[in-house]
Amino acid sequence: MDAPVPRIVVPRIDPGALVGLDARAPVREIGGETMGTVWRARFCAAPGFDAQALEALVQVRLDGIVAEMSHWAADSLLSQFDESAGGSWTTLPPDFSAVISAGLAIAERSDGAFDPAIGRLTDLYGLGPRPAESEPDAQAVAEALEVSGWRRLAFEPAMRRLRQPGGLWLDLSGIAKGYAVDAVADLLAREGIRHCLVEIGGELSGRGMRPDGDPWWVDLEIPAGMRARPIRIALHQMAVATSGNYVRGAHTLDPRSGQRVENGVASVSVLHTRAMEADAWASALTVLGLHAGAALAIREDLAVHILARQGEMTREWISPVLTEMLGD
Repeated sequence: MDAPVPRIVVPRIDPGALVGLDARAPVREIGGETMGTVWRARFCAAPGFDAQALEALVQVRLDGIVAEMSHWAADSLLSQFDESAGGSWTTLPPDFSAVISAGLAIAERSDGAFDPAIGRLTDLYGLGPRPAESEPDAQAVAEALEVSGWRRLAFEPAMRRLRQPGGLWLDLSGIAKGYAVDAVADLLAREGIRHCLVEIGGELSGRGMRPDGDPWWVDLEIPAGMRARPIRIALHQMAVATSGNYVRGAHTLDPRSGQRVENGVASVSVLHTRAMEADAWASALTVLGLHAGAALAIREDLAVHILARQGEMTREWISPVLTEMLGD
């Protein structure tokens, strides 16, 4: 007999999340494209609900986020900030401001393992819209580091103003997708959809319950060739984001050294109440590696699952917070 699949379950059901749950409502699905990947939302709605109109609303919402924060779009607000004069201030819209605020906070708490201000580095390595012909040399990396880094930014949250220190480029790819997941789930709630599962490129948020009374179950992906148990997560008022190099190779950069991350970490999954924070913390812990990442996860009381390669062996680490949620 096969061993039962371990399950991650939140400690308690939120009574408020059960409001409007209709056991007879079918599960509908909408989706589209955004941020170089696909989005989808599964939700409970009565027959006759205009899913097509909702899909259009979500797409407009996502297109607006891309227009602000994409480092791939030359006309985005982010690209305009990158090209702005040193010493100038840019007033940010609410979405952009929320992402910068959270990004700078996690940059500080991770001592720069997550950094929203490394656009020069990602461009140098060809991880943006311009491909690189070869790996950058030490001098090019040093020059990019000199004009990069979150500590060079000045941000005034009350005024939503961000100061360009001169030559700095932003890269919000490690946090904006998570924010977009939250934004879509919040939009659905405003439209009366309280029971849904939202996904953008593997980052997910579950609100409420399925009509059958079950939570929204999702499985953590196990990288190929790794010996690890599958784990199933009940996304009840929770989000999960996964970072790692198991799909695209060594594409993660260490903002502190400017080098590719090759520390054996294959994947880091973080559960959080908001996908934005889960996304950024997963990026930071991937950079830190197994031991330093585990130490930070414990310090920050994060629910974390890490898989790392050590030679031919697979190392699995589950944080104490996540262990408390683990059952069969």
